[in-house]
Amino acid sequence: MMGEERKIEIEEVTEVTPPPRARVESAGETFERKRDYLAGFLAEKPVDAPVHGPGGDVQAAIVEALKTIYDPEIPVDIYELGLIYDVTVSQDGDAVVTMTLTTPHCPVAESMPGEVELRVLSVPGVRDAEVKLVWDPPWDPSKMSDEARLELGML
Repeated sequence: MMGEERKIEIEEVTEVTPPPRARVESAGETFERKRDYLAGFLAEKPVDAPVHGPGGDVQAAIVEALKTIYDPEIPVDIYELGLIYDVTVSQDGDAVVTMTLTTPHCPVAESMPGEVELRVLSVPGVRDAEVKLVWDPPWDPSKMSDEARLELGML
């Protein structure tokens, strides 16, 4: 290796194109851009919906779970039938479902509240579930959703 000669190539250049000049913003342009950014930032709404509480993810998931429970005599789920009067979820994930049945003599009067409780307990984020079965106000067909009426040919 000692005896090897290395050659360095040399290129002669007569002219070099100047690099593009940086564009300099005026103070007004800089302020305008920052103001637009700030306005957009301030107008941004928080995307995280509350997990618990009214309108939260857990409450919505409970409603979806309730829509999987059907009345044994009517091919409509208990939510669309209007049997669910209220769904509340505490900050700790304790759910309370207030519901009724079509009549006190309903064949599932014994089993339905237990099934509702089990379904609600299966929802992620629910720590505890309580089902309150009430008869006041009594259920009547006016509590049904339009979807339920359509399903039963009442529209």
